[in-house]
Amino acid sequence: MSKSLPPLTWFRSFEAAARRLSSTAAAEEIGLTQSAVSQQIRSLETRLGVVLFHRHARGLSLTDEGRKLLPQVEAALEMLHSAASPYLAEERARHITVAASVSVLEWVISPALPRFQQQNPDTSVRFVSTIWPDEFAASRADVEIRFGSEKQVGRDATALRPNHLIAVKAPQLSGGLQDLPLIGTVGTSDNWGSWAEATNRPVGAPAFYVDSYGLALQLATTGNGVALVNALIANHALQSGQVVLASEASAPASEGYFLAVQRRSPEVDAFVQWFTDIQREQTHNQV
Repeated sequence: MSKSLPPLTWFRSFEAAARRLSSTAAAEEIGLTQSAVSQQIRSLETRLGVVLFHRHARGLSLTDEGRKLLPQVEAALEMLHSAASPYLAEERARHITVAASVSVLEWVISPALPRFQQQNPDTSVRFVSTIWPDEFAASRADVEIRFGSEKQVGRDATALRPNHLIAVKAPQLSGGLQDLPLIGTVGTSDNWGSWAEATNRPVGAPAFYVDSYGLALQLATTGNGVALVNALIANHALQSGQVVLASEASAPASEGYFLAVQRRSPEVDAFVQWFTDIQREQTHNQV
């Protein structure tokens, strides 16, 4: 007698963990405990007779068997989603999913979010933190705020403004670029070196390196030095007085932020309009 098919929830836990490479992140996404997700994955491995993940201290990685299984499970779940979506249209219309980097979520969206909630009290928003282009492909978001070059992430997307690099520091921090520690961001094409070349203002090597503009800005607000950040991320902090310009010079950015709409609905359109409005206001009021 053939074995019965494993429960759908086991496949769902596997797919989420394979996408996020973390059982904790998968648990948060699908509304289970981390231990439940781990147990379901182990049960699936036992039923199938294969190991699907390598377990590491700080996350997961797929085995060859896991890589083979993932696209088939994704296709099956997507088919079920498509089959059910006509019956869930009314429920889905009240919810939207927005994918963006933590920098955008923390410094651009969060400060203005109460206004959106006030204007759209019946709409719930799920935020998914993403950084790299392949993460957007897996997020299945209604709205994506991507970061990268126009060639890389600008397809079917609208470039967001402002898009230049500025140097900022805490208001109470005295001194200039030559005196204060510099905070640099790794993983981006733009850096203190390109800013210095574009502005003809020589600077030293950074004392601190971080992996996002948002974290660089956070270090600056607490007086750790001068951060080089994208003006889009720094606008609210500048206008609220959390930071001030450490130099009047700015440099064009070779990478920036782009807004892409993946699904249209009145709720999605309302979010896009709200986000466009706050961008327009911040650009008009930027220092």
